[in-house]
Amino acid sequence: MERFKIVKDLQKIDIDIERDELKFHQKRVLVSKSFTFDAAHHLHCYEGKCKTLHGHTYEVIFGVSGYPNEIGLVIDFGDIKKIWKDQIEIHLDHQYLNQSLPKMNTTAENMVVWIFEQMDQFLNELNQNELRVEFVKLYETPTSYAEARREWM
Repeated sequence: MERFKIVKDLQKIDIDIERDELKFHQKRVLVSKSFTFDAAHHLHCYEGKCKTLHGHTYEVIFGVSGYPNEIGLVIDFGDIKKIWKDQIEIHLDHQYLNQSLPKMNTTAENMVVWIFEQMDQFLNELNQNELRVEFVKLYETPTSYAEARREWM
């Protein structure tokens, strides 16, 4: 029994598949992309280890939904990465968060809402495929995270 097939002929556009077949459906789909960044902070009015300056390797996960375009993409993962790198990460990575973010106590709960609002703003500027941020998760440690969801905003 043959388990693996060697592809001999790659599918060709306009010969093996028509352009109007590239978009399989018209349903809203959620895509996710995650990033990490390193930053330092401390918490005000908090009695515990986090009241002193310390750092984390944070992980942020974005859930973005929209409708597929004519080739079946909701959003190119590279576009999410570009917004992250150019507009959001610059305020976070290797920063002292108490100074680089707007005035707030730099809790995961406050930061995740700020990150959500930033991504939502820049996705709206793309104005394509009815894109919207559905959720953002911000992991402060591998087992502790805060989450902001569209329905809570």
